[in-house]
Amino acid sequence: MKAVFDDRQRLHDPRHFMANGKTYPSPEAPERITRLMAGAMAAGCRFDAPQDAGLGPIAAIHSAQYLHFLRTIYPRWQRIPDAGAEVIPNIHPATRGDNYPRSAIGQAGYHQADTACPIGAQTWDAAYWSAQSAISGADLVAGGEQAVYVLSRPPGHHAFADLAGGFCFLNNSAIAAERLRTYGLRPAVLDIDVHHGNGTQGIFYARDDVLTVSLHADPDRFYPFFWGGAQERGEGRGMGCNLNLPLPRGTDDAGYLAALDTALAHITAFGADAVVVALGLDAHVDDPFKGLAITTAGFASIAAAISGLGLPLLLVQEGGYVSDALSDNLTAFLKGVA
Repeated sequence: MKAVFDDRQRLHDPRHFMANGKTYPSPEAPERITRLMAGAMAAGCRFDAPQDAGLGPIAAIHSAQYLHFLRTIYPRWQRIPDAGAEVIPNIHPATRGDNYPRSAIGQAGYHQADTACPIGAQTWDAAYWSAQSAISGADLVAGGEQAVYVLSRPPGHHAFADLAGGFCFLNNSAIAAERLRTYGLRPAVLDIDVHHGNGTQGIFYARDDVLTVSLHADPDRFYPFFWGGAQERGEGRGMGCNLNLPLPRGTDDAGYLAALDTALAHITAFGADAVVVALGLDAHVDDPFKGLAITTAGFASIAAAISGLGLPLLLVQEGGYVSDALSDNLTAFLKGVA
């Protein structure tokens, strides 16, 4: 299987992660790359660097205002007296329609949903090449590859059109799906991360040309909390083109595969001719976030079920955090792709 990765994706090295009122080292560490790459290579992947497709495919998803913010906020932040080493918001607007401030502090609050997406000196470069990797992967699928793995890091599925959050800055899976559309394809995004793909949902919520499906731990008591309910089905032209399948905490392989059958039936009914799999591995029983209880063998079964659609697959890495099983989980999934 062909795979895509750019070494500049290692440059983002966040130091701040706040949970339950305490600050911890970020789980979204560059070490993830080392473990994921080892897992992919054990499955027979051959990595190539992406081409630079420029800002156009990224700007097809993200607003110019937001991209300008991501590219310029770090040096602006450093001009604040006694500024911290990373851009971290401490105030947020009540609605997206509130005033857009000129202040770097205010703009950070506007464009960063939480404290899990600190911006450092090289965050933009890493996120840019993570997105370019997804774009190149989409180009390979459009060119006839049946399955391509993209080691996108930092991940992307919590990023909205103008809002970072949950370790994510640019929505790699959404960018890839839109890229597939430029080739005349009708893509579905299937998000199997333990967390709901709220950014991807938000980007396509009013559209009927991309189906979004997410299986995830029930957000009533799990991040991202405010999105991911079964009642969220799309709006306007997009009504019925968004499917959420929230699962009880601790759902095992059997329960997950039963819900996946529903997801795959919707993808078939949508008439998709390509699938972007937002490949989170954090549903594993030993992942640090402890949301679901999928086994390593379960990931192979999930991959085999998705492959049963018979559609080209673009596998875009989302979550999956440092644990002894991370490499093996990716190997199992990739080997399960028929």
